[in-house]
Amino acid sequence: MTKTEEKIAFKAEVAKVLDIVIHSLYSNKEIFLRELISNGSDACDKLRYATLMHPELKGGNYRLTITPDKKAGTLTITDNGIGMNKQDLIDHLGTIARSGSAEFLKSLSGDKQKDMAIIGQFGVGFYASFMVADKVSVRTHKAGEDTGWLWESTGAGEFTISEDKDAPLGTSVILHLKKEDQEFLDGFRLRHLVKQYSDFVNLPIFLKDGDKEEAINSGTALWMRPKSEITPTQYKDFYQTISHAFDTPWETLHFHVEGVIDYTALLFIPTEPPMNLFQPDKKGNLSLYVNKVFISDEMELLPYWLRFVAGVIDTKDLPLNVSREMLQQTPVLTKIRQGLTTKILNALKKRAEKPEEYNTFWKSFGIVLKEGLYEPSANRDEVAALCRFYSTNGAELITLKDYISRMKKEQKNIYYLTGSNLEALRSSPQLEGLTARGIEVLLLTDPIDEFWTNTYPEFEGHKFIPVQQAGSELEKIKPAETKGETLAKDKADTLLGRMKSVLGDVVKEVKLTDRLTDSAVALTTGAGQMSLHLERLMRAHGQKTAFESSRILEVNPRHPLIHKLADMTGETADDTIHLLYDQALLAEGEQLPDPAAFNRRLMNLMMK
Repeated sequence: MTKTEEKIAFKAEVAKVLDIVIHSLYSNKEIFLRELISNGSDACDKLRYATLMHPELKGGNYRLTITPDKKAGTLTITDNGIGMNKQDLIDHLGTIARSGSAEFLKSLSGDKQKDMAIIGQFGVGFYASFMVADKVSVRTHKAGEDTGWLWESTGAGEFTISEDKDAPLGTSVILHLKKEDQEFLDGFRLRHLVKQYSDFVNLPIFLKDGDKEEAINSGTALWMRPKSEITPTQYKDFYQTISHAFDTPWETLHFHVEGVIDYTALLFIPTEPPMNLFQPDKKGNLSLYVNKVFISDEMELLPYWLRFVAGVIDTKDLPLNVSREMLQQTPVLTKIRQGLTTKILNALKKRAEKPEEYNTFWKSFGIVLKEGLYEPSANRDEVAALCRFYSTNGAELITLKDYISRMKKEQKNIYYLTGSNLEALRSSPQLEGLTARGIEVLLLTDPIDEFWTNTYPEFEGHKFIPVQQAGSELEKIKPAETKGETLAKDKADTLLGRMKSVLGDVVKEVKLTDRLTDSAVALTTGAGQMSLHLERLMRAHGQKTAFESSRILEVNPRHPLIHKLADMTGETADDTIHLLYDQALLAEGEQLPDPAAFNRRLMNLMMK
């Protein structure tokens, strides 16, 4: 081994995570062993696959070995997998490669109890070693390369890398255990932990004591065992290992499909959403195996709107000696994808029969499932039936079928209103005309709602219509009561002209409406234009919009304030018009363009 060492600082986010991990934010330190075994198993899977593509690489007899050394105070976990070179060590052990690290760090509050759950959701893999070790050494030699490497760190902000010519193929992680964590050198304790967390790992795990070695796991892929032989705890442990999660799965699906294609699937729907669920580069959490040989965990085995599902797919019907890119295009994977999607949707449909249980799922993943309404597919109607919505008919979540069952006889459309806050929507002036006529309105608060309502036009023959475009149907349904007299036409025409003149180009049009009952005015947009809420979303993301050119100010001709405004003149009338417009902006959640002018006009009117 050479003495030449290169010192390298951890990436900033790693240093922070390490500091948190080292201070024992995990509720159970023992999870480090599960993480290291999982990494070693992955390394063997990668070499097994690589040798299929490159037979010159040496591989075979894959195994993991756990070696406790009480005298030295070290615990070594060794695999004979793919190994790492210098750049791999920097990339994999010097930075958090998993997406979502930025969101993870933003989520930390400094409260250990709260942060514990967040770290559990995120998962930090190899870095869990520093919970029990005050120094970690990694000896590794990558298959197909000439030299090995030694990586070492105390977790104190930097690590060193040096050549290790004697490192055997594969990877050995040597943990120099802290005094208070010497329990992990006990053979009985290690057997118990492997049995609890990693019994299913699809290669033998040996415990080495001197010259003796003992296999301490069953070495059988869990998904290949009969369901009758698997306990709920084993399912949970398997799920937590493959997903790096700490929650209990909300739903477990284990099935075998025979026929045109033959495959086995073990799928899990989590209870809690992972931290990186909304990362743009977030992929599914499914691993593809062919005859228990790991192929990839980056294949598109499910549509993107089911990316929260974790699990394993194993099939005999795919060739092993082709690239992942070619595999992705095979008809077999297309059929597997369709079959998996159908199974998951059917499972959700069955669980939806118990609303309280289903609402737990919906609150975690409903916003993701609704993406299935936006993406064109044969499953859109099924997804729509599984969606839940808030509405003006109480505080409970409802289905689209619930809505349709309560539609008025004259009503043909499904009405909705979009916004960012549920309570703000409930008090929106836009609802007044429909509420007065007993028409229920869906209240949509997720950003995706602005998009799927434009690409999924109808459900069971009923079109989705924003409340701003409810005019034609409102004319057919009379409100339960009508408040006030309608402003005379000549006065109304004069007033509308004056309001447009005073407001100028900030509004495209000022017009009378029968959609308002309690409010004097409301802002809306015309048919085919973006909603006010979508305009705000786009501005928040730096997108240019034509907001000023598309907004319409609707005026309630029965409101007493509008009657008084029609008789006003001079500055008082102009100030009132500006204040009404500002009031309409506030009601829509918009910011006032000139708060100082608003205050001045309001003060003038109060003085009068």
